[in-house]
Amino acid sequence: MKPVHPELIAAIERTAKKLKEGAAYQWGHMGACNCGNLAQELTPFTKAEIHRYAMERSGDWNDQILEFCPSSGYPLDLIIERMLAYGVTLEDLKHLERLSSPEVLSKMPLNRRNSLSHNKKEDVIYYLETWGKLLREKWENQQPELKIDTLKKNSISVH
Repeated sequence: MKPVHPELIAAIERTAKKLKEGAAYQWGHMGACNCGNLAQELTPFTKAEIHRYAMERSGDWNDQILEFCPSSGYPLDLIIERMLAYGVTLEDLKHLERLSSPEVLSKMPLNRRNSLSHNKKEDVIYYLETWGKLLREKWENQQPELKIDTLKKNSISVH
C-alpha cells in the first residue's frame, strides 16, 4: 500500500468544504473543475492561473495528464508535479476528473455511485468527501498512534 500523506487528506477535505461553501465550480474551466479545485489547495496558484497555464496546451485534465512530462517546461506539468509530491497519483487525478476510482466508488451506496455525474458540483463534493474519508482511514491504519487535525491550507498538525 502506498503511503498516505496527511497534507493530501487535508487538501481534499478543504476542497470539498470550499465547494460546499460556494467556491467557483465549472467543469469546463481547467482551474475551477474537479482537478482544478484540488490544484488550488495543493499549489499556490489561483483558478485563473491554473486555467491560463492549462491553455498553453490542448485538452482537458485527462489529456494533460496523458501528456504529462515533468521536464516539458509547461506550467501545468509543474502544477501536476507539485500535486504528485503530496502523494496524489496520475491515476488519482484521472479518476477525480471523472469521479471514477473503483476504490472510492466502492465506499458509496450503489444507488448513489450509479447516479454520479462527473460535472455536477454536489457529486464532486460527495466524491471528495468519500475519498478523504477513505484516505484518512488508510492513514490512521498506517499510523495508529497518530490522528490528523484538518487545518488551513499549507498547515497540518499530527498528534
